[in-house]
Amino acid sequence: MHMLLLKNVDLYAPSHTGRTDILVAGGRIVHVGDQLARPGEYCEVVDAAGLIATPGFIDGHVHITGGGGEGGFATRTPELLLSDAIRGGVTTIVGCLGTDGITRHPAGLLAKARGLDEEGITTYTWTGHYAVPVQTLTGSIERDLILIDKVIGVGEVAISDHRSTQPTFEEFVRLVAEARRGGILSGKAGVVNMHLGDSKRGLDLLRRAVAETEIPRTQFLPTHINRNPWLFEEGIAWAKDGGYVDFTTSTVPAFIEEGEVPCHEALRRMLDAGVAATQITFTSDAQGSLPAFDADGVLVRLDIGRVTSLLGAVRESVVREKVDLSVALQTITSNPARILKLRTKGQVAPGFDADITLLDPASLEVRGVVAKGRWLMRDGEAVVKGTFE
Repeated sequence: MHMLLLKNVDLYAPSHTGRTDILVAGGRIVHVGDQLARPGEYCEVVDAAGLIATPGFIDGHVHITGGGGEGGFATRTPELLLSDAIRGGVTTIVGCLGTDGITRHPAGLLAKARGLDEEGITTYTWTGHYAVPVQTLTGSIERDLILIDKVIGVGEVAISDHRSTQPTFEEFVRLVAEARRGGILSGKAGVVNMHLGDSKRGLDLLRRAVAETEIPRTQFLPTHINRNPWLFEEGIAWAKDGGYVDFTTSTVPAFIEEGEVPCHEALRRMLDAGVAATQITFTSDAQGSLPAFDADGVLVRLDIGRVTSLLGAVRESVVREKVDLSVALQTITSNPARILKLRTKGQVAPGFDADITLLDPASLEVRGVVAKGRWLMRDGEAVVKGTFE
């Protein structure tokens, strides 16, 4: 059994606890404390003085099998490489499908997730894609949640977007109810990951579901909330009423010029508006296409999301907006772990999975990554690569 002792790290767990030692054994964190003695000759001891240790980052929205296709077959984006996750300090990923549910399928998504697991990180999946009715593996949302270990919720389901299937209120509520029942019976989150487009209808369907049914607003995780000014303002009200909001970290300068609220600014503004930090998550939308359409819905530009943007947004929040690092880190560690019921993720504490990201304190760049107790990056260089890298 491999044992690892990280000594003298500055720990953000994600709350800041200061200089300490972390003992890892069997893929779990077994002890955190000061001046731990060497536990035996078979333990690897690393002096990590001068480095920050954080929980391995969680990215809850990654198109691991690729996405896109809005401009035809040549615009289908490529699959995620393990090294991309490692460079971004990401040790847990929730894979999703997007616009395309025909050439991308839940079975392929599950296979890719299992492959990334074998290569070294932890993965889960959402069932379905943009469309309603939801395309599943077993014939129903409930069965997927109960019978497929990696399926933790439904998504990303598109609303308020010209690419959605324009579900009726009744169709929408039935979908969410099935997700809730499946989550209750399986002990999983059963959350519905909602893709929000640029329509002025915004969160209308979510607000109506909360007002007219018994479904709690915490059953939803609306994403891309920072994509335009009016949706962002709706998101503030939704979060202040107890709902969750997710910001997309992958962006391009053109989107910012068109009104997208940068993640770092969005976090600061929400906190200033009185939104609890625990209601906010960041996701990268990695490998998803970043399309821009004109007023007639014609594709005019296409870029691709990057998993490395996750830490970039946290860094900008700290450097530019003066958000405390322990607060900013919650958006990619403890918050998604709690919301998605990933019970052994998101914290550096005894009993949790040994997923640890080591950062340079000056630049907040990734210097080391431990996933499931195994080194994936040391001294800024990846020591593990994907099968075909």
